[in-house]
Amino acid sequence: MIVKFLLLTLFGIAMAHVEGVVVVYLRKALGILEPESNKELLGEINKHYINIERTREAATIVMLVTLSLLVGETLLEKLVIFLWTFAIWDLFYYASLYVLIKWPPNLTTVDVLFLIPRPWIAPVYIPIGISLATIILIIVFYIFRFL
Repeated sequence: MIVKFLLLTLFGIAMAHVEGVVVVYLRKALGILEPESNKELLGEINKHYINIERTREAATIVMLVTLSLLVGETLLEKLVIFLWTFAIWDLFYYASLYVLIKWPPNLTTVDVLFLIPRPWIAPVYIPIGISLATIILIIVFYIFRFL
């Protein structure tokens, strides 16, 4: 079980870095050079590109669901694997962006977390906190499950 979760962690970190690199390139291509809140950018970016971004987000969820369906043995394990990998991916997505472009400049920076079904906007400490809590709860769940 530990090896499975270590491999899922590695997958989540790699996936987060790929997405972080994509965002760096998107920011450069769209002329977004200053580390700023992404909330204001929603009104400035062409709706066509927002819709393309929605498809990228949907593809990310499809990849995580597919992974959990392939790796998990029971319905509960599939759910836990999805939540674990999502939390690792989300946490390391922000870590990757910070390493690459020093964004977000702080944890209170407002970000567009998702565009599906409509924009979710919050300071980055919200998804980071939820991801950390998810990881901790899953670790605690497995510790007590195997005692």
